[in-house]
Parts: sequence; structure tokens; C-alpha cells
Amino acid sequence: MLVTFDGVRGSIPCAERRFMRYGGNTSCVHVQAGATTILLDAGTGLRQAGARLTKEGVRTFHVLLSHIHWDHICGLPFFGPSYDISCDVTIIAGRHGPEDSLRKALSTHVAPPVFPVSLDVMPGVKALRDIEPAGSFALAREVRVVTCPLRHPGGATGYRIEHGGSSVCYVTDTEHQPGGLDEQILELISGSDLLIYDSTYTDAEMGEKKGWGHSTWQEGVRLCRAAGVGSLAIYHHDPERDDRAMMRVERAAKQAWHGAFVAREGDSRNV
Repeated sequence: MLVTFDGVRGSIPCAERRFMRYGGNTSCVHVQAGATTILLDAGTGLRQAGARLTKEGVRTFHVLLSHIHWDHICGLPFFGPSYDISCDVTIIAGRHGPEDSLRKALSTHVAPPVFPVSLDVMPGVKALRDIEPAGSFALAREVRVVTCPLRHPGGATGYRIEHGGSSVCYVTDTEHQPGGLDEQILELISGSDLLIYDSTYTDAEMGEKKGWGHSTWQEGVRLCRAAGVGSLAIYHHDPERDDRAMMRVERAAKQAWHGAFVAREGDSRNV
């Protein structure tokens, strides 16, 4: 699989020059699993991912949403393939309550008066699919997806993508509980090749961020070591953390564990 980071920032895009080394677009990761094109989250990074993949001739897309908070879906109205009737876009999200509906949620964000047009004028979007946040399903004949629920206000879903003997895990917008590792996340990521993990804060900052629904790069390292993960992508960067601050995180993470790296917008990795 080839993993490309199109958006690595959390909460809100950052357009200032001091954020450009690591990137200012919000969450979007492209995973190419053989012939299957997967996009993890639909933040502002989705716009450039769509433009690039369209030029490459891709017409079928699977968009897996961790959750429907605005920073993770605000790129959807600017995703070119959504407006192309020849495209086949399937959007998938975990159901975290009996009244949850992906169509209902998106219809409140992608509709007047919040946005000029609605989902009804996106002929490329062929399916909206609600899934259980704990389970598994076949995304294509050669791609399996495993899910688990995450601790986040309103709920979120973690994903494990398996293809050709390799596995990539996407675990963002989750808050760890100090003193013990999340057993559901450990099970999801066990033995995987790459974990893309919510590293919005540091351990030193968590005391002031309790209940905000995010984790730390140090917790990501602890999870990877315990679960035998190959490498850790530090992801969902705090919009208050500019390039200089991110460089400090990168140095500290490398010293803590050789498998850790900071995700940068535009970078790609083979898994």
C-alpha cells in the first residue's frame, strides 16, 4: 500500500507561512491499496487529493470518515469527483447512536444556508453508508477493513486497512485514559505496519485538555511498543503548534522511539 498525507492538521486549517513545513490542511490521508483508492477523512486536504487523483484517472473512491466534526468533513463540498457523474464516490462512517445517520449529518453541513449547494447536486456521490464502529467489512475483494470505537465527544471510529499482507491503522480523535492503554485500540493495531495516531497534544499538556477528545504522541509510542507496530505517524497537529514547535516534537519523538515520525503534508510512504 502507498500512504499519502494530504492533510495533517487538527481542528482548523492553518494558512500562515510558519505552518507550511508540516502543512496546514486538515485531516485527509490517501491509501492506495492495489487498485482500491481509499481516503481517510474529508478535511480540507481532500480538495487537493481529489484534484491529483482525478488527473491520474481515478474514478472510484472510498471515503472513510473517523467522525463528522467539521474539520474532518469540510473538504467534501470541494471534492471535485463528487460533482462528476462518471465518478463513483462511497462515503462511510461509524454509527454511534440509534439516531445516527450519515446522510442526516452531512445534510446539515452540506446544504443551504451553511453551504450554497446540497448533496443532491453531487452526482458523483453514489452511496452513503453507515457502519457499526466495532466490526469488519470487505471494502473490495482484496481489501479488508476492521473498525473500533474511539473516545471522542460524539464518538469516532478507528480503522485498520488490510491488503496484500500489509496493514495501516488510522486512529484519530481519541482521548487516552492516563494509567492504562486502550484495549480496543491495542487489539485494532496489533502487529500492524503503520499507525497514524492522534498526537494533538503532549503528555505535559494533557492535564489542561481533559475531555477535549485528543491524545499525545507519547501515548502513540506506548501503544506501538505494546502492540508490536512497525511505525508511528504523529498526526492531527495542534493548530497552535507551528513549524518550530513541530520540529521539537519530531526530535523528541525520534529520541523516544526509532519508529516514530511526524506526518507532513505531501509526504508518501510505502507500507
